[in-house]
Amino acid sequence: MAKARLSQEGVVFALAVALFVVFAATLNNFLTAGNLIALVRSVSILGILGLGMGLVVIGRGIDLAMVATMVVSLSWVLSMAQAGTPFDTALVYGALLALAIGLASGILIAYADIPAIFTTLAMGLVMYGSGRAFLFQIDVQNSPAGVAWFDALGQGAFLGLPMPIVAFAVLAALVALVLMRTRFGRFVYAAGDNALAARITGLPLRPLIVAQYVISALIAFLAGVVMAAAVSGMSTRVYNSTMIYDVLLVVVLGGISLSGGRGSVRNVLVGTLLVGVLLNGMTILDITYTMQNLIKSLILLLAITVDSFINPRDEQTSQQSQGDI
Repeated sequence: MAKARLSQEGVVFALAVALFVVFAATLNNFLTAGNLIALVRSVSILGILGLGMGLVVIGRGIDLAMVATMVVSLSWVLSMAQAGTPFDTALVYGALLALAIGLASGILIAYADIPAIFTTLAMGLVMYGSGRAFLFQIDVQNSPAGVAWFDALGQGAFLGLPMPIVAFAVLAALVALVLMRTRFGRFVYAAGDNALAARITGLPLRPLIVAQYVISALIAFLAGVVMAAAVSGMSTRVYNSTMIYDVLLVVVLGGISLSGGRGSVRNVLVGTLLVGVLLNGMTILDITYTMQNLIKSLILLLAITVDSFINPRDEQTSQQSQGDI
């Protein structure tokens, strides 16, 4: 099984490299410094969201509310800032809102035994509707002017790399450290691999599930901060886009198993690389938005099908448990 997972990751990486070479050889504007920087910058948000989704999926869950959390919390932050609230104070309120969304999802999944896919789908719809009704009224919220650190995050560079890319790299390193070097990370893998056995051995399964969704929501909030800094605002239309499916594509295509207990940050990085190259190439080729969505949907369907063969659920892992997809 380990060989199969490594093979999947290797195939995805090889495919990303092959696409990069083909696009570089056939598209005039692909291999320019400006386009390469734009390519990596454009997928930084997708990669950050993929880190949160990857953590939840490793624990045998799913978080379809991530994009709603990002959009609502940051739109509220920017709306408060425009109304005169100090920006740092508004950010604290936004982070608390994201934490509350993750906490509510986690409690419903862990303690009410509602399947994660339905809980987070409904939570996303509720939060987006509530945000539009009570927290902000217009589609696009502009970033405040004159906030030095925020401007640097969006437009600055470190060692020649745009700061959104640096933020993605730093967060990836932190998530990798948590998963591989902490007790919490070991618990997430154990619960994802076999929740029943983990509970029998005394693992605090319900609080662990809640913690995963809280972390996922906070990562979504951080992704929103980076996006708002990079594009000088937040559009609520992002919620109605296919971004959440792009995040799933990054995770599943990269090799994180939907059966839980398998995967790493490296899989998210590989998946982000392939999706980023693919999206950039399709944009330069001027493929229509509808056709791009069709291509991405077919790839996602294929990735899920391959995952079901590479990481099949046996009799034990097929059992439903708290937080199961």
